[in-house]
Amino acid sequence: MDRRAFLSSSLALAAALGFDGTLRPTAAEGLDAPPTRPAGTPFSFSALKDEARRLAGAPQVAPQAAIPARFADLGQEQYRDIRWKRDQLIWHDAQRQARLEPLPAGFVYRTPVELYLIDDGQALPIPFDRERFDWGASVAPPEDGVALPFSGLKLRRPRDPDRWPEFAVFQGATYFRALARDQAYGPIARGLALNTADADGEEFPVFSRFYVEKPDDNTQTVLLYGLLDSKSVTGAYRFTVRAGDETSIDVEFTLYPREDLGHVGLGALNSMFFYGAIGRSRADDIRPAVHLSDALAIVTGQGEHLLRPLANPRILQISAFGDENPHGFGLVQRTRAFAEFQDLERRWDLAPSAWVEPVGDWGKGSVVLVEIPSDAQIHENITAYWRPHGKLLAGQEFSAACRLRWTSSGAEPADLGRVADSREGQGAESGWRRYSIDFTGPMPAAAAVKLVATASAGRVVSPILRANPATGGLRVTFDLDPRNAPLSELRVQLTDGAKPVSETWLYRWTAA
Repeated sequence: MDRRAFLSSSLALAAALGFDGTLRPTAAEGLDAPPTRPAGTPFSFSALKDEARRLAGAPQVAPQAAIPARFADLGQEQYRDIRWKRDQLIWHDAQRQARLEPLPAGFVYRTPVELYLIDDGQALPIPFDRERFDWGASVAPPEDGVALPFSGLKLRRPRDPDRWPEFAVFQGATYFRALARDQAYGPIARGLALNTADADGEEFPVFSRFYVEKPDDNTQTVLLYGLLDSKSVTGAYRFTVRAGDETSIDVEFTLYPREDLGHVGLGALNSMFFYGAIGRSRADDIRPAVHLSDALAIVTGQGEHLLRPLANPRILQISAFGDENPHGFGLVQRTRAFAEFQDLERRWDLAPSAWVEPVGDWGKGSVVLVEIPSDAQIHENITAYWRPHGKLLAGQEFSAACRLRWTSSGAEPADLGRVADSREGQGAESGWRRYSIDFTGPMPAAAAVKLVATASAGRVVSPILRANPATGGLRVTFDLDPRNAPLSELRVQLTDGAKPVSETWLYRWTAA
């Protein structure tokens, strides 16, 4: 994606999101106007950058708003009981294709977040009003005069006149996620990852403030801004959220390091992989698979398509795929049939893929995959991000942009064979592992295809390529004899003898 075209379209969008000239949201938009209309604070993305730059010149100041103890101690089910009343959502009386729902602090969401609406270039705070909430059966509302802080926001769109399902949420640290149409939540994005899986511990920046522009009546696009703060960096972010058959979020950001940043993660994604058709050794479960994502997909700067099935390892695994100016990467869900999960409680088959498309040149670096051992499906044990080569230096601003897409697509290449299935089991000899990989899509007949299968340690035994009449594609099978190696990086590609005709399949076998 061309950065200049991306930024131009976003600026045009910001100009197109007109306002009705009022300084304060009206009751028809879900907020009552006070008797005396207060003056707003002038707002622009440039001013937000200036503020982030100014904050970077001093140590971080922790948010001061207090959360009543009984809300900080809420259980998950109690917190879920707290909802904005549907007839009180912001913009609920307008003919807009979005509704805004501020989210209260409580449960694990204990960092207060300031929320503002932008109207005619002015930013006005969204006030807390306990009467706009349905507190459920198990939670008493705050006492008179107590303002519960917000912790983030949720965006909703119409499904029918009486249903406004959510399609995007910004809540917790710098986490945000979105939904493709008719899907369930899957991978989570992060505004910034710092020192992920480092021995000295990870640093978690927060969005301390959000500004939301009022959208036009007939658009499914919402523009919002975030102020990032952390011990070592500040930042200004602009998010352009577009809802449709898939949901995309354009992210433009400028970082202002307080200190040198040596381990930065851009376009960071979190997901969950418990087990699947590959890597089932840890699971004794009636369900064939349990995961929100089943693979890391990468399109390199040279145009090579890589697919790495995910693993739930015995010990922490970190993999880095060196590249320059990648075309895209993401955590994808290629397993799409209900029969492959057999789970009526949690529809893993409806989880979207999350795809990151860098805008402009991101230079040299690596797509990093972190796989964390997990003994339960509740843990988000998978992280993927782009790590730039070199440091971001203190006092020097750094800007970048990307487009994130939550989609039912699994990032399948249009003109190559795609990996449709990966399986693993006992090989022909004790200690050997057998792998089966199905490729489907546009490829020559098996007789015209050359199989290239390699292992970084041990040896590949009896590699076979044959037609698969059940899928109309090709199947590769082979055994790995590890020969006492602690790990082996496996690589499989189909070529016509001169160029690839398939994605490149990658996998790391480990003895642990």
